[in-house]
Amino acid sequence: MSTNAYPLLETVNDPADLRRLSRAELKRLADELRAFVLDSVSKTGGHLSSNLGTVELTVALHYVFDTPRDRLVWDVGHQTYPHKILTGRRERMGTLRQLGGISGFPQRAESEYDTFGTAHSSTSISAALGMAMAAKRRGDERYAVAIIGDGAMTAGMAFEALNNAGVADCNLLVILNDNDMSISPPVGALNRYLAQLMSGQFYAAAKNVGKTVLRPVPPLLELAKRLEQQAKGMVVPATLFEKFGFNYIGPIDGHDLDSLIPTLQNIQELKGPQFLHVVTKKGQGYKLAEADPVAYHGPSRFDPKIGLVKPATPPRQTFTQVFGQWLCDMAAHDERLVGITPAMREGSGMVEFERRFPDRYYDVGIAEQHAVTFAAGMACEGVKPVVAIYSTFLQRAYDQLIHDVALQNLPVVFALDRAGLVGADGATHAGAYDIAFVRCIPNMAMACPADERECRQLLCTAFAQNHPVAVRYPRGSGAGTAPLPGLDALPYGKGEIRRTRSSALRPAGLPRIAILAFGTLLYPALEAAEQFDATVANMRWAKPLDTELLLQLAAEHDALVTLEEGCIQGGAGSAVLEALAAAGMQRPVLQLGLPDVFIEHGDPATLLSLQGLDAPGIAASVQARFGASVRAMGERAA
Repeated sequence: MSTNAYPLLETVNDPADLRRLSRAELKRLADELRAFVLDSVSKTGGHLSSNLGTVELTVALHYVFDTPRDRLVWDVGHQTYPHKILTGRRERMGTLRQLGGISGFPQRAESEYDTFGTAHSSTSISAALGMAMAAKRRGDERYAVAIIGDGAMTAGMAFEALNNAGVADCNLLVILNDNDMSISPPVGALNRYLAQLMSGQFYAAAKNVGKTVLRPVPPLLELAKRLEQQAKGMVVPATLFEKFGFNYIGPIDGHDLDSLIPTLQNIQELKGPQFLHVVTKKGQGYKLAEADPVAYHGPSRFDPKIGLVKPATPPRQTFTQVFGQWLCDMAAHDERLVGITPAMREGSGMVEFERRFPDRYYDVGIAEQHAVTFAAGMACEGVKPVVAIYSTFLQRAYDQLIHDVALQNLPVVFALDRAGLVGADGATHAGAYDIAFVRCIPNMAMACPADERECRQLLCTAFAQNHPVAVRYPRGSGAGTAPLPGLDALPYGKGEIRRTRSSALRPAGLPRIAILAFGTLLYPALEAAEQFDATVANMRWAKPLDTELLLQLAAEHDALVTLEEGCIQGGAGSAVLEALAAAGMQRPVLQLGLPDVFIEHGDPATLLSLQGLDAPGIAASVQARFGASVRAMGERAA
């Protein structure tokens, strides 16, 4: 990317360069940095609103603190583009979230300035506290700084860390970046307290009016000041955080370097846990993002002069949209249904459900553990909860899934969005483990729809059960099969044969192969099967496994191939091996799925191809395993 428009930014290749600038130059730098972020993200896509809101805060932190010796830990990390740009990665921003490029989140392997890898919320205070305590043990005077948003502050983990930090007596600074907006509008009593009181507007206005009115009468002005100090604990958040053992400072304007820099410099001289409250605005400096920060949270490529525009032709319906429509239709059909989300209303497709059924919609904030147990409590009382949650976020509530839902065999439906690889968000958001960690839990079931139509049907099947069921589906669109109207379910625990091999086509010596596909990889399996005349089964359920269909296929074929967009270890292929062993049947089984590595960001189709999970890759793996006879069949078909 050409940086001719950024003459001052071009001179900053690391924070040491930044610290040589004057205060006036820092303000120019912030302007150029904000423009660069907008220009860069408009070309690559990525998180925008959150990054525009942290420009001045990032400049101030790197100016005041001796990074990377002083540790910065960014909660979630989708607001770290200015941080990346100022720490030597400006020229690589054109590769952001692309295969082989830099991550959209902090990564320790990417830079020494990325002190802790993040992407899930509410971990920063715990990590920074660990770093601060480690420094204390070594007698090192460096600071650890956690930067956390008001949405992330609603999670229990953040308060567990605050509770621990307040008695730790170490050099820890927690910065609350209060922009009154997480991805979905933040919810809950705590957030109302933070959003209304911590903004300081009422308190500041009342204080200023009082001082203005009483200034001509010094005795009354002094009385007002004393009353202000008495009232402070009831009006501002100092009480809340000081009770945790922190020295509370703020709120201050997070876009004013003349406020940020002196305040941080003063804090740097203090000992013990400090809490700085900073008020910022998402989308700051770009009017379109300021007006609609949700739309500009994670946009694809766009023209900054025009803004986001709807495509001329509507894109294919996504699995998320299929779920959202099903949720509304099922809610209209069954008044027992309630929808629960841990702060992912937009991402999980629940905007329309909230509009139509506001009294049956529950956003519990960034609190996955609470969401699952909350659903369990409702299920105990005859309600039918549907928990809409990303696969990667259900990992955070695994104890609750086992102990509070499955152990009590409660009828909770888990709609697992973002199953499998997720593209640009990378390893932190990939839903690679849900089949493995769900199928080992008693009473749980796991459905794997192959396309959009099956997704709706299997959600109906799941809702009809009287025990917990998870339905996993990927990000984006699938094969494009239009869901059928109505609420017709598919048979519970049953798969189907989608392609049958032809004995007339099979040359002598070719092993009879059956591919058992779990989920959307059914379609590349059907394509690959044409090369070596394989039977293809759409298994639909990882648990309960359709053992009748499996044993039939094993009896009629010489070898089996299992296919899933999930981890191989403990996944659906492992379930097949276990079932064959239990039946005393031996067959060669080739397990295809995600390998035992964390797969980083990139185009989803490219990532699947690199893992051998597209049609050519499946055919190549079968050929490599089962030899020349398969190759001969492929050449004949060609």
